[in-house]
Amino acid sequence: MSEHPLDDNPIRLSRRSFLEGVGLVAAGLALELLPTNARAATMPTTYPPLPEQGFRPNVYVHVAPDGVVTVVCHRSEMGQGVRSSLPVLIADELGADMARVKVIQGDGDKAYGDQNTDGSSSVRKIFTNLRYVGATARTMLITVAARRWGVPANTCVAQDHAVFHPASKRSIGFGELANDAAKLPVPARKDVTLRPRSELRHLGKELPLLDGPDIVTGKAQFGADVVLPGMLTAMVVRPPVAGGRVARYDATRALAVPGVKQVVELPAPKLPFAFQPLGGIAVVAENTWAAMRGRAALEVTWEHGDNAGYDSEAYRQELTKAIGSAGKVVRNVGNADATLASAKRKLEADYHTPHLAHAPMEPPAAVARVEGGRCEVWAATQNPQSARTEVARALGVDESQVTIHVTLLGGGFGRKSKPDYVAEAALVSRAVGAPVRMQWTREDDVRHDYYHSTCAQRLTAALDDSGKVQAWHQRIAFPPIGSIFSGATFAGDSELNQGILDLPLAIPNVRTENCEARAHTRIGWLRSVANIYHAFAVQSFIDEIAHARGTDPRDTRLELIGPPRIVTPQELGVEKVPNYGQSLEEHPIDTGRMRRVIERVTELSRWDSRKKEGRALGLAAHRSFLSYVAVVMSVVKDADERIRVDEAWIVADAGTIINAERVRAQFEGAIVFGMSLGLYGAITMKDGATEQSNFRDYRLVRIAETPRRIHVDVIPSEGAPGGVGEPGVPPVAPALANAIFALTGTRVRELPFVRSVRV
Repeated sequence: MSEHPLDDNPIRLSRRSFLEGVGLVAAGLALELLPTNARAATMPTTYPPLPEQGFRPNVYVHVAPDGVVTVVCHRSEMGQGVRSSLPVLIADELGADMARVKVIQGDGDKAYGDQNTDGSSSVRKIFTNLRYVGATARTMLITVAARRWGVPANTCVAQDHAVFHPASKRSIGFGELANDAAKLPVPARKDVTLRPRSELRHLGKELPLLDGPDIVTGKAQFGADVVLPGMLTAMVVRPPVAGGRVARYDATRALAVPGVKQVVELPAPKLPFAFQPLGGIAVVAENTWAAMRGRAALEVTWEHGDNAGYDSEAYRQELTKAIGSAGKVVRNVGNADATLASAKRKLEADYHTPHLAHAPMEPPAAVARVEGGRCEVWAATQNPQSARTEVARALGVDESQVTIHVTLLGGGFGRKSKPDYVAEAALVSRAVGAPVRMQWTREDDVRHDYYHSTCAQRLTAALDDSGKVQAWHQRIAFPPIGSIFSGATFAGDSELNQGILDLPLAIPNVRTENCEARAHTRIGWLRSVANIYHAFAVQSFIDEIAHARGTDPRDTRLELIGPPRIVTPQELGVEKVPNYGQSLEEHPIDTGRMRRVIERVTELSRWDSRKKEGRALGLAAHRSFLSYVAVVMSVVKDADERIRVDEAWIVADAGTIINAERVRAQFEGAIVFGMSLGLYGAITMKDGATEQSNFRDYRLVRIAETPRRIHVDVIPSEGAPGGVGEPGVPPVAPALANAIFALTGTRVRELPFVRSVRV
């Protein structure tokens, strides 16, 4: 038994299976992955140390004397294929033979820089940096080989796991060079040269999901799979209202349940919530079933607190009232108010979206062991550094005393970047003096989520006599994400950077106002974040403008976007564009790219012949996370007059991509995810508590409801990488709403659509 679960019984993908999966003809390109078999009687204390021999020029790469190259993946794997992509990029830049590469998962450690696997950032923010990681190791190996041969370093090349001197036809394997390379100073970045992209052998190719074999054979280790000697299982009954606390409880019946060992009261959070546990009572037992039965037997009386009156319908009316009055002006071009006041023809529409839950297939889970003032955790977390910080805060210890090991995630969508459940595991482990698995159920997950914000928007347009849009006015109200970090936050200006302040419009008068809204529950980011409700309103309203003036929705979009150009903050009427944390120079707002995805998706979907009996198409397009995506949805009516999605097309320009197979899968998943939000997504509150509990009342799209075909087209590009995991989601719901209107004449302005039409 090895010292870490990720190292038990290593599995090699055969050269044949890898080559078939990637579609290459060259030999020697298998990847070795340290698998995730955690069904063991004992478990590790630490990751195994890398060999003392060899060299490690940085925290990501180690080259051993036997030639084995170990690459650390510092981001979390949740199905998006990050462990199958980032290490390949590093290895390609190094020149490693993938048959001799091991991929291991990094612990939570600031040495890796940003580890938060969120915001579609794993490639777009660190693509170039990771290339330098591999290039630095390559430079050092070449330096050693060149000195041995007495030749200039620039006459040598590194490829196929060796350094070659083509002129003399000599070569030395990486392993033979490793110990001498370790004696060299690590070169500065300015002294390292990246390869030509043509030499990155796997870039943009279809690479296999390396965790796939373990996942399909049941060997993959997710959060709930970790087993430690003497481990107990805990489940918590949490306050039904966010901010509530235990008034009193009786644990007599719970402790009488066979297998229940202890009952632990967790501290109530102090506002603002941030990532603190919600408090409540933990039932600790020998197994999951006993913990569930014990929790059900608890008798708890709650003090519900200030949010006990939160009611979704009343709050919807409150948001509608908010957008009926002037708000804070956050974007202004020309004079939209004056133009609207004098306009002979105006269009106006209100759009509403409810709270949404993340609902990943794997509910939150973490295992913690607190001993001797130290805490070791195994968790399905998107952000191990944040988890480390929160655990240290909860326990009152220094972060150096906390270790976070990252397991696979069965989906995340932003939920698992909030580590409240990890801190719960640590608190209970310390209280009972034993390792503890904190297990959430589906009901826990739905009822105690960090919900996606509810939102109301009012859009108004002024049209001239020819139907041309002369003014665009938009008011928005939603409880912002910032509310969990600052209870005084009422308006989420930063979230308007996602599809509102950066929205290119070739309209002379544009005004956007942000209206105040107070949060009454925990608000958090969900896959594509505020882009969901921004794209829904904007893309639906553009469709309404098109139908009101009798023009093609595609041509109307292209007209409102305007000619191909680079859009400046001055044109947008804002001081600056945060641009998802990256520069406008590298990632400009490019209307040419937006036009291209619209033109391409309508070409593929045969948009010009869309008017067919019993079938209708809807279009939407949106820029988010520095990528451009357009979607066409086809809807029909079945024999019961229910609307069904028949076919879907999605076209993306995401700049440079690493793994084409995973990119395609992400966009396929975005169609299904976006359909679930549009058709069924709604979390509602009554007396401060969540009314939904499981998939029976928080529905996801079933297999039979998915399109018979999902067509994905990724535009080839050598531009800077954009995001992939999230940008496919925002256009889906408005494209579907627009298709429903085209088929039925019913305009849907509120999620979920099931409230308005038969689906």
